Amino acid sequence: MLSVSERLASLAPSATLAMSQKSNELKAQGIDVINLSVGEPDFNTPDHIKAAAKKAIDDNFSFYSPVPGYPALRKAICEKLKTENGLDYTPEQIVCSNGAKQSVCNVILAVIGKGDEVIIPAPYWVSYPEMVKIADGTNVIVSAGIEQDFKITPQQLEEVITPKTKAIILCSPSNPTGSVYSKDELKGLADVLAKYPDIIIISDEIYEHINYGGAHESIAQFENVRDRVVIVNGVSKGYAMTGWRLGWIAAPKWIASACNTLQGQYTSGPCSISQKASEAAYTGDQTCVGEMQKAFERRKNLVVKMAREIPGLKTNEPKGAFYIFPDCSAYFGKSFNGTTIHNPEDLALFLLAEAHVACVGGTDFGAPTCIRMSYATSDENLVKAFGWIKEALAKLS
Repeated sequence: MLSVSERLASLAPSATLAMSQKSNELKAQGIDVINLSVGEPDFNTPDHIKAAAKKAIDDNFSFYSPVPGYPALRKAICEKLKTENGLDYTPEQIVCSNGAKQSVCNVILAVIGKGDEVIIPAPYWVSYPEMVKIADGTNVIVSAGIEQDFKITPQQLEEVITPKTKAIILCSPSNPTGSVYSKDELKGLADVLAKYPDIIIISDEIYEHINYGGAHESIAQFENVRDRVVIVNGVSKGYAMTGWRLGWIAAPKWIASACNTLQGQYTSGPCSISQKASEAAYTGDQTCVGEMQKAFERRKNLVVKMAREIPGLKTNEPKGAFYIFPDCSAYFGKSFNGTTIHNPEDLALFLLAEAHVACVGGTDFGAPTCIRMSYATSDENLVKAFGWIKEALAKLS
């Protein structure tokens, strides 16, 4: 019998991409849909970055690049890490990939094997557990609810570490919650992990530049764990370059070398033009980053205010990224027009059908009482969307 592999059969489709597709299908029917399901900035890539890409084409950067990326880009990333984060890396420790998603997956495939346990705080980005499945690893989920700002404590971490623990995946600022670990909170986790020298720390910092609480804090700053931290980052969020597909890791040399070997066998180096554009992003004027960050913070304040005015939505105060992640369990069991809400996915479908607003249910993020809403769209769209959401939810009883 013809069939897909057992590995593929075990994977769940991306909930975020699925909801975005449903939204696009309604738009194709001529329905005015506001999409709050997409995790990408609505800004255009800054002009100086686009200019660098055009120049790269004219300068014939059209050949295969080194697998881990051009030396000039890797050097620029090292400079960024030194200047912005106070961290010392060499170009040999940098591997550039086709987006930060591939960067995360490269690391997991390079270090995780059958039976290895990977600690994943919940709520989590939907792809983390699926990537661990691909590597034949075992997911160990640690839940942190809205009452603790969706952040795990050192005690929670300590309780789930076993002799099989091989890695932990941290994401700060967080997708889907917008929560940000403070320096003290990260130190607490680092002090626990320092007692277990065989655990690798994968630190997803792709939302670094969308941070409303001051300077970004990386767990790599702590000497007692630094030699086991893999930073994952890229240009997609902070520079509005999602479609350019350029992410990277800064890692211990042995992990960087392993990822280089792996990537060399299944994609080789990332797009040459994207690399030259990304080099310009890191070495050029950073004014654009601050301007986009200010716009996102303004939208965050607007959205939190509007969400808190809707009865039944319980919302924390995000400190980064561009999502709110309200608890919507107050609507479970309520109905309208023959439709009953049992979970956040039902609520997301109800809002799409009744309010024409696309959101994503939280179950696939490890939070079955929450719903993710992105505010990476215009203030006008946000005001309109939350007005429609409030009207639709008022129909449930």
